[in-house]
Amino acid sequence: MPIRVRLTVIRTMTKSSITESIIALIEPVIEEEALELVDVEYKKFGRNWTLRVYIDKDGGITVDDCQKVSRQIEDMIEIDELISNAYVLEVSSPGLDRSLKKEREFLKFRDKPIRVKTFAPVGDRKNFNGTIRDCKNQILYLVENGTISEISLDNIAQAKLIIQF
Repeated sequence: MPIRVRLTVIRTMTKSSITESIIALIEPVIEEEALELVDVEYKKFGRNWTLRVYIDKDGGITVDDCQKVSRQIEDMIEIDELISNAYVLEVSSPGLDRSLKKEREFLKFRDKPIRVKTFAPVGDRKNFNGTIRDCKNQILYLVENGTISEISLDNIAQAKLIIQF
């Protein structure tokens, strides 16, 4: 008598693939609301998982914007079963000291001061404080004391706006 083996394929997703899937799913809905999807984070804090969705628009977002987006995307994520474990969904503004990651974000904040940390040294440094001059072809042009540094976006570990009061 032949032995029959049944194989079950288990769909496993990493944190980064979950994040990428969520971005692909919710970005059209957020853009439909005339909002910008700034970032998505899926992290574990202690025993709890948190899904953070950062949105923005010209003039800033309101609590109503966050509530509306939260209601819309929560159902979508549940229906698509992208996250199998319990999690907390947070929808918010990226804040004043926001991280910059995409070329369009650097362009939006042209002439603003930022702090940049790189993965690999540029010249002999990994830390920069300067003003965004431009960003094109995935290269950030940063002015620091009259000198322009060219930093590949792929080499940026962290770029944050410097808050000025």
